Amino acid sequence: MIKIFIAFAIFAAIALFALMKGGDIDMGGEKHGMDAPHAEQAAPAAPAATPAAPAPAEPAK
Repeated sequence: MIKIFIAFAIFAAIALFALMKGGDIDMGGEKHGMDAPHAEQAAPAAPAATPAAPAPAEPAK
């Protein structure tokens, strides 16, 4: 049983270390108010290329 607690403590320490090194991490959950950052609109996709012309059939010999 003590092994489980030791493993949990080690895992928690690694998780906290990773979160602290992660920089500006917002652990507040989903934001729905005016303070929520909005992603910029994505650029429209490029128009689809025209399909290639079929290759000419070889004459039968």
